This record gives sequence, structure tokens and C-alpha cells, in this order.
Amino acid sequence: MTTEPGFRHAFEWFTNQLSSAVFYAIPVGGAELPVVVLWLMAGALFSTFYLGFINVRGFGHALNVVSGRYKDPRQQGDITPFQALSTALSGTVGTGNIAGVAVAITLGGPGATFWMILAGLLGMSLKFVECTLAVKYRHQAADGSYSGGPMYYIEVALRKFKLPRLGKALAIFFAMACVFGSAGFVHVNQGYAQVKGVTGFDNAWLFGAIYALLVAVVIIGGIKSIANVTSRLVPMMCAIYLLAALVIIGSHLDAVPAALMTIVYGAFAPEAAYGGFIGVLIQGFRRAAYSNEAGIGSSPIAHAAAQTRHPVSQGFVALLEPFIDTVVICTITALVIILTGAYLGSDLDGVRLTSSAFASVFDWFPLVLMVALLLFGFSTVISWSYYGLKSWSYIFGETSRVQNLFKVLFCMVVSIGAVPNILAVFNFIDSMIFLMAVPNILAIYLLMPEVKRDLKEYLRQLKS
Repeated sequence: MTTEPGFRHAFEWFTNQLSSAVFYAIPVGGAELPVVVLWLMAGALFSTFYLGFINVRGFGHALNVVSGRYKDPRQQGDITPFQALSTALSGTVGTGNIAGVAVAITLGGPGATFWMILAGLLGMSLKFVECTLAVKYRHQAADGSYSGGPMYYIEVALRKFKLPRLGKALAIFFAMACVFGSAGFVHVNQGYAQVKGVTGFDNAWLFGAIYALLVAVVIIGGIKSIANVTSRLVPMMCAIYLLAALVIIGSHLDAVPAALMTIVYGAFAPEAAYGGFIGVLIQGFRRAAYSNEAGIGSSPIAHAAAQTRHPVSQGFVALLEPFIDTVVICTITALVIILTGAYLGSDLDGVRLTSSAFASVFDWFPLVLMVALLLFGFSTVISWSYYGLKSWSYIFGETSRVQNLFKVLFCMVVSIGAVPNILAVFNFIDSMIFLMAVPNILAIYLLMPEVKRDLKEYLRQLKS
């Protein structure tokens, strides 16, 4: 269509301006360190140390909770803990694990993978805190459904410090950023890129329209419909993608130790072309934040609907997300790209780079990747539609008319997601989700002592 180049140009200009403002950077060690990334890193470090490495000592208990070992028939909520985890995972396990890792390696070299893994491990603690708070301060509507997330506990946090108006303003700021951040641009865009590369289909507008129609069919049913779809899609899509990736890694098994050394070396002795040590670290943490969303405040919206009597219990379930998403799946993607050497001297970006890595072993593997990517992206889009809907309802009310308006607007945005280029898309979504982190991390700092007390009491009850 003739409008496509004009739309692309306008969108790229807008996202460049937005990204430069959101990611305002200070010079550190010859590189530029965005203040908002530093803010997120500090929150992850603080929560890990303050809670005594809950990401490590709570891992086994988290597996027990999500498996249903502590199930209580009196638990309140709309969906099971596993469905909450699946819904939240479907919002995080997605295009960021395939295209995002490729972008990180393109801009930061193999060493960015190391910092992605570290960010994932630290993010487990941050996810524990924000999801505990989401359940603790969730609201029950007149129809019996539950709503929760940072917009609610941001209000609580500032109210406790006698700043109710500031709390409300920051809660609305978070909700607005979440509404815009819920746009499914990345997932539609990279799904189209892979379909086009594999099948030759070349109509971005038609692809977007079909995608939007399929999304509409699912989101009309609300959180229970979304949870039912994602609880089936997430295990299937993870199995398809991981099996394909493990075949690639298995065919280069003797080179795995060298690839791991390349990752570690690149993390601490990176080339100047990648921005030096600080530049590589920034790329790793930035892409990890987009991938697992720890500290962003999105997943707590899904976990707030979980059937649980104790908020801390759901916090344990939530800490598994960054581990599965970043430590496991992102690392496997990075190994595929590094082992095949696809990133060396390549001008490919995003999913096209990952696809070329798969194709280097079996020429039909891009088809497998296409299926996995479409499943990843679709489940992420429908999960984020729920996050955006809850944020929209927080601002404008929870009437059916307000909610239906959001669903229509959301599907319209999805329909144009295949048109812009990938870097412009990432600039826009990155900007929105990092803006969400600003008030969310502030509330986490203010309420952290409360979470620590709740955790201590929960563990005491567990022992007794």
C-alpha cells in the first residue's frame, strides 16, 4: 500500500525521539548508561540482598507451590496459580526470547548474554516482591472478579507516606504507560518477518488484520479464556522451540564449552565496537528487562487474579518466570546464534538473525521457528491485552462499554503492527515498559520492609 512508507517514516521518527528522552544516559566508562536501566538494576540488586537471596533459597518451594502441593480449596481468585504463571509467562516468553536475544548480541556481542542471565537471576527477587504486593492489595469487583497490579499498590505505598495525590498520579502514569506498552507491535512484526522469510507472503496489512481477528476471538472471553489458552499454548510452544534449539546445540556439542567461554570473555573483555564493558552490560540488562519484565510491573496484573490465600505464596510462583524465560530459554537462543556463528559479519537483525542460525543446520528449521514464533507472539499479545485492559479500566472505569472500547482499539493497533521496522518497534515498546518501571520500583522500595515481614510470617506458618 502507498501509505506504508509514510507510516514507517513517521513511526521511526517518533520512536527515536521518544527513546532518546526515556533512555536519557549519563557517561560511564566511555559508554552511555541510561538512568532508567540503572534504576531497574538497582531495584533488582536491592531486593535480592534485602530478602536474603530469596531467588535461590525459595526456588524449591516455588516448584512445590506451582505443582499444587499446597492447594487449598478455600483459596480465592479467578484462576489457578499455574494458570497465573502460564498467563504471565506467555506475556514474557515470546519474541524477546527469539528476536530480543538476537538484538542483544547484534548490539552488545556474545557477552551481552552473560548480563542477560545475571539480570534474570536478580529479576527473580524483584518479581517475587511485585507479585506478592499485587495479590496483597488486589481489589474484588462487584461481579466477583479480581483486579490488581502496581497501580493499586503504588497508591497504597504513597498513601502510607502521606502523599495520596502523588500516589494517585503515579498510579495513573503507570497505567497509561502499560496501556501503550501493551501494543502488540513487536510480536506481530517479527511473526510477519518470519512468515515472509519462510513462505514469501508479502502483505503486512493483511497479515496484521488476520492476526488482530484471531486475537479478538480470544480476548473477548476475558482472563479465564486467556488463561485457558495460554495454559495450553505455553507448554506446547516451549517444547517446540526448545526441541528445535537443542537439536542445533546437539549438532555442535563439542563447541559448547568454547561458546560459553566466548560469552564470559565478551562480558568482561568486550570489543570497543560493542561499547566496551558498560555498553555490553547495558544491552544485556535492557534486553533481559524486555524479555522477563521483572520490575516492569506487568506480570503482577496476571498474578493478582490467582487463587491463593497468602500473597507470599504467589510471589514464590512468580519468581520462576525470569528463570524459565531468561536463564533457560534466552541462554539456549544465544547458544544457537553463537554456535552457528550466524552473528559474525551479518547485517541481519531480530528474528531474521535467529532464523539464519537455525537454517545453517537444517534448511527446513526456519519453518519450525515460524510456528514457534507465531505461538510465542500470539500468547504474548493476548496476555498483554489483559494487562492493558486492567490498566485502561483503572483509569476509565470497569464498565463493559469501557472495556469493549479498549478491546476494539487494541485489535486496531495489532492490525498495523507488521508495518514498522524492528528497531523502531523495540524503541517504542522499550520506552513504554521502562516508563512503567519508574513508579513501580519506587513503590517496591517503599513497601519492601512490609514484604520482608510477610515473608517471615509465611515461612513461620509453613514450618508449623
